Amino acid sequence: MERDTSSSDVSASHVGRARQRRRPTEATADGNRTNGPALLVNDQNKYKSMLIRTYSTVWMIGGFVLIVYMGHLYIWAMVVVIQIFMAKELFNLLRKSSEEKQLPGFVWFILTLKKKTYKYQFKQYAWTHMILLTVFAQSSFTVANIFEGMFWFLLPASLIVINDIAAYLFGFFLGRTPLIKLSPKKTWEGFIGASVTTIISAFVLANVMGRFQWLTCPRKDLSTGWLRCDPGPMFKPEHYSLGEWVPKGFPWKEVVLLPVQWHALALGLFASIIAPFGGFFASGFKRAFKIKDFGDSIPGHGGITDRMDCQMVMAVFAYIYHQSFISPQNYSVELILEQILRNLTFEEQKFLYQQLGEIFHESQLMQS
Repeated sequence: MERDTSSSDVSASHVGRARQRRRPTEATADGNRTNGPALLVNDQNKYKSMLIRTYSTVWMIGGFVLIVYMGHLYIWAMVVVIQIFMAKELFNLLRKSSEEKQLPGFVWFILTLKKKTYKYQFKQYAWTHMILLTVFAQSSFTVANIFEGMFWFLLPASLIVINDIAAYLFGFFLGRTPLIKLSPKKTWEGFIGASVTTIISAFVLANVMGRFQWLTCPRKDLSTGWLRCDPGPMFKPEHYSLGEWVPKGFPWKEVVLLPVQWHALALGLFASIIAPFGGFFASGFKRAFKIKDFGDSIPGHGGITDRMDCQMVMAVFAYIYHQSFISPQNYSVELILEQILRNLTFEEQKFLYQQLGEIFHESQLMQS
């Protein structure tokens, strides 16, 4: 009886080892099987998934538009709430990946360092700081964009939404060529179609949004009233002659555009080509932890983090671009006078004096 038991244990152990050796192969095979029919165009349940996704998207866009209408302070509050939910999802992922460990809270990190758990506790330490940098540090750029003028928050965020929707629709109906292994459902057709759509949308949306002072004026405090300001040269229409670019019978010889539309092309280019790699990074992150989504708070989309991965990358770029190419430099009166006296001739200084007098006269008439 003892021999039978020992032989059965040995055979069971051999079977267990064989299963363990087989698991990587089985996972690879499953991955290959899913990579084939995983394209959205071949998904049998794609219309049901599309309906759920569309329903959630309509609610999100509707709520977003309402918050934008309410003003800067409410958008800032929305960003804070999103930060909290993102941090919660990432910390939940951390707990699930280490649920076999029984340790006290991280707040008592130094006091609770235990022998044989140093490596684990310092891994928790690194995780916490990564989450803080990923969520709160990058979101601070979003808040800065809001108060620089809602335009610099709303346009980049809208471009990411448009790119995501366009990529989904092009991939839904036309997607045949996989784009990247990290995201099997992403296709070249979706990527290219979304890129073209996003760049065109950037040019058009900049013209529409740039005509509303509510969106272009910066907010310098936490008030909620309507804004009125001089929009600046970026948001003042300019006439551009088409010249020899159009045939003789073409009815329009010039177009009226806002200078900010040319800068919007740069934002659209980044949103369509670079920002999606934030989503690819998140896909690789999820694959490392063998999960499909960061959460399930948004039906058809996953969690808040699943929707904000590209937004965070875009917000950082929009802030840096605005500060580098759009935001005016802070010059003192003394510095301006010094440059005028040094670089302008007497006739140019006289002309500048006359122009300033006319501007002051017009502003006095408007105030009276």
